Amino acid sequence: MAQVVADRRDVDFVLHEQLRVEELSGHPLFAEFTRKTVDLIVSEARSLAVKEMMPALKSGDEEGCTFDGGRVTVPESFHRIYDLFREGGWIAMCDDPGWGGQGMPATVSLAVKNYFHGANFPFVLTILLAHGAGKLVERFGTDRQKALFLKKMYAGEWGGTMLLTEPEAGSDVGALTTTAVRNDDGTYTLTGNKIFISSGEQDLTENIIHPVLARIEGAPAGTAGISLFLVPKIRVNDDGSLGEPNDLVCTGIEEKMGIHGSPTCSMSLGARGRCLGTLLGEENKGMRAMFVMMNEARLDVGMQALGCASASFLNALNYARERVQGRHIQATGKDAPGVPIIQHPDVRRMLLGMKAVTEGCRSLLFYIGLLEDRIRVGGDEAENARRQGIIDVLIPIAKGYVTDRAFEVCSQGVQIYGGYGYTREYPQEQYLRDCKITHIYEGTNSIQAMDLLGRKLALNHGRAFGDLLSEIRKTVENARRFDALAGLAGETERATARLEETARHIALAARSDRMMTAYAHAYAFMEVTGDVVMAWMLLWRAAVAAENLEKGARKKDEAFYEGQIAGARFFIRTVLPVSVGKMDVIQGCDGIAVDISDDAFGGK
Repeated sequence: MAQVVADRRDVDFVLHEQLRVEELSGHPLFAEFTRKTVDLIVSEARSLAVKEMMPALKSGDEEGCTFDGGRVTVPESFHRIYDLFREGGWIAMCDDPGWGGQGMPATVSLAVKNYFHGANFPFVLTILLAHGAGKLVERFGTDRQKALFLKKMYAGEWGGTMLLTEPEAGSDVGALTTTAVRNDDGTYTLTGNKIFISSGEQDLTENIIHPVLARIEGAPAGTAGISLFLVPKIRVNDDGSLGEPNDLVCTGIEEKMGIHGSPTCSMSLGARGRCLGTLLGEENKGMRAMFVMMNEARLDVGMQALGCASASFLNALNYARERVQGRHIQATGKDAPGVPIIQHPDVRRMLLGMKAVTEGCRSLLFYIGLLEDRIRVGGDEAENARRQGIIDVLIPIAKGYVTDRAFEVCSQGVQIYGGYGYTREYPQEQYLRDCKITHIYEGTNSIQAMDLLGRKLALNHGRAFGDLLSEIRKTVENARRFDALAGLAGETERATARLEETARHIALAARSDRMMTAYAHAYAFMEVTGDVVMAWMLLWRAAVAAENLEKGARKKDEAFYEGQIAGARFFIRTVLPVSVGKMDVIQGCDGIAVDISDDAFGGK
């Protein structure tokens, strides 16, 4: 049976064979999440994704959202899906059951999200934002705030967003101008404007709870003076009932390239001087609160991109197996029959590249989830700190590198369909359009590259990056045991050593008078780090497959395991050498991008 959205065999492989997620059930926190339970959860998610969410992808894109006098209407098909999400408890999968969560391991929730995002990520955006806002309340809210808001947010009765970006500030959050004035009753009156707010207004929920970044009058300039506030669309009475509308309105929605089913709103706070909110966390600590949640948000963006890539790849693979066009390249004679395009060399090259990237990204993102789960059940503080350091280093890769590679996969997904891929008759062009936003929000990919160079390389005095390289080398040593992988292991080790050398070189340059030049190469450094991490994940997969083949795999699994070795071989032999060449460029540290004068760019 042809797979859609995500390859179930591969999802199971990562969960159970590569990461051994069922081992988590040995801890009381996750005792109920046995393999049988995990498989049931993934099956339920897959069924919801394929039967309900995927059919609404195209209609949601075509119908889009409408704005009328401050009200926003989302695609009609999204309402049924939202009700099913609420009924299934899919909004707060990993959260405390005491607040309405399922207490699920993060690794398992990422497998669920792989299906949800691949089936209809414009819809899922609303869910993610509501959950993210709820996490801020859970982590930083007072007992009263939690009692009033949290269960209803996690249950999906109320929605949530994040009001951060402003027209003049953009990514420079410290330049925001939204103000907050203290009132005698302890509330604050907020005034300002926010833009690019996903689901800032929608008709799925009766209320929307907005965490808002603003500056209290008299607070320091820049990010040091930013506080976080909780501002409901409709005020909430002390008994939890809804009161009067707050002075917070949507003034319009954007016409976008993609994610048409997700409303991107402009919001006005306090136009009548009556926008009331409460402080969430401590004064002037708003950015600190936001960064606590940033890892989850950026990992989710990587998952969105993986969902697009995963679905696009499987569509292209199924199409290539069925589409008959052209004779076999080795065929002779005028009467040679046409063959499915999967038999053409360049199509095979594209498909194998798509396969390697999609599967490697899946392993990477699920692995980060596993580290988070290990921290939750781990009692060794030093080991947990080491795990957290690896997570922190990998987040720019999970957001920046993964979304770049996923977009390339979606582009190739269009290419394999040829002219049909460029039409709306098939979903490939939508996946490409929708995927593009993942490069931009939650910190552009250039910001991810700067974060990797400026913060993560030096994290824990460089130990976090070193710990990541140590994990890669463990996999390399394990892979050397297998004859089929010994050469690939050696090539991965050499690339890892070269990455370590390159990291030292660019880190020193970034702390010298060549700082500007170093940051001009930051993006390339993120790319080569991502390529080495990808080679690691694929080699790890190949080692698991090789071991299973040696033990005598079931006949029906042999082709799958052979595919794991083939994916690693393709990436390590055809992509990794290019990365080593990029490392030469980074170490050369040519400063032309910085040195060229503004006028020399031309255009005048």
